[in-house]
Amino acid sequence: MTEYGKALSVTETSIPGLVVFDLPVHGDARGWFKENWQREKMTALGLPDFGPVQNNISFNDAVGTTRGIHAEPWDKWVSVATGRIFGAWVDLREGTSFGAVYTTELDPSKAIFVPRGVGNSYQTLEPDTAYTYLVNDHWSPDASYSFLNLADETAAVEWPIPLSDVEISPKDLAHPRLADVTPIPPKKILVIGANGQLGRALHAEYGDEPHLEYADRASLDLASPGLASARRWRDYGTIINAAAYTKVDLAETPEGRKDAWAANVTGVAALARIATENGITLVHVSSDYVFDGTQDRPYREDDPLCPLGVYGQTKAAGDAVVSTVPRHYIVRTSWVIGDGNNFVRTMASLAERGIDPKVVDDQVGRLTFTDDIARGIRHLVDTGAEYGVYNLTGAGQPQTWVDIAREVFALTGHDPARVTGVSTEEYFAAATSPVALRPRGSVLDLGKLEATGFTPEASTESLARYLTRAV
Repeated sequence: MTEYGKALSVTETSIPGLVVFDLPVHGDARGWFKENWQREKMTALGLPDFGPVQNNISFNDAVGTTRGIHAEPWDKWVSVATGRIFGAWVDLREGTSFGAVYTTELDPSKAIFVPRGVGNSYQTLEPDTAYTYLVNDHWSPDASYSFLNLADETAAVEWPIPLSDVEISPKDLAHPRLADVTPIPPKKILVIGANGQLGRALHAEYGDEPHLEYADRASLDLASPGLASARRWRDYGTIINAAAYTKVDLAETPEGRKDAWAANVTGVAALARIATENGITLVHVSSDYVFDGTQDRPYREDDPLCPLGVYGQTKAAGDAVVSTVPRHYIVRTSWVIGDGNNFVRTMASLAERGIDPKVVDDQVGRLTFTDDIARGIRHLVDTGAEYGVYNLTGAGQPQTWVDIAREVFALTGHDPARVTGVSTEEYFAAATSPVALRPRGSVLDLGKLEATGFTPEASTESLARYLTRAV
């Protein structure tokens, strides 16, 4: 009998992510009423905001009707409208909990959230049972499914009614034993811009697990009108956008302006649309150039944007687009150093060749190494940190470019006094092509990131280690 008057509450189970909800049911002589799924109240209690797109009902005439065990590549919210079931759930996902079993009875006063990849099955305990479920993807023959035999000896589900005495489909009877089940893999992670220096650092951080996918422009064109159908996007959990137009000065030319807006805004908007429509977490890399650099303290994530040039304007516009995606991380960084041509390599080369450079001394910031950015991105995604904007640069005391140049000289065994400091205006005085305005203050506050449990390495330590590898 349905229990009336319970408070909405949650019970964790032995299977990670499988959660039972007690539902308030209000009844009288006329019947009963319940809120079977209520997004605001239930997400406040920890239910994932799973974004259902389809509602299905399975009506079962007889006691003992038995269905399953099926694991699909989507989440399910399972409940009963009328009648009562004995439910059995088996974790068929890759990982340490593979094969874990949980069983319980459901009547109209209970529901259960079934994460993607957990096998679902039930046996009716009353006639005229209506089994209902919301799912966050449409059924597709191209999706990956896994199945487990209802009589599997390892799972050893204690069915209330023996399987020999109930109605079961021949297909369910023919499913494999646990030892022969193909586990459901995790949702895919797609890294875009895989050939760039950040893309290569992300590849080094994540490796080549089967659920990792790396794409360059040749394999995934964000400008293609067929982008929405270029992948089965519901199979992806995270997209990391490591691609960007970063030619700061060239962006000030007519052709460069066009290319910068195409890559940093139009392409990002296409990704944002894909992520929003498919419940994907979008990770986007931003820049200190979204600020004008006039502030006398480190910039926080919620400071107003005020870019000086075209590149900064496109990055600010891209940030605004990504902020509309329900699941997003905007990782704002500065003065990026990776495995390609960069300021540090240039200074080391000049030192070695006996050239004494003039270097800007009125811009202040911190170097950020791509391996730190990759580690920070992975930390945010893996820990499920609150969505939003995070500053991510090297830690430690801010420096000017001339400070860094002198440190490079010293670390490579050369006299740092060979480096002369000049103003930004002096440095670019002889330029014959357009020069973008640079923010003078590029120091970003790292407090919000550190509160998630991630502390970037000090820039000076990263620089010393980098030089041992790069020079």
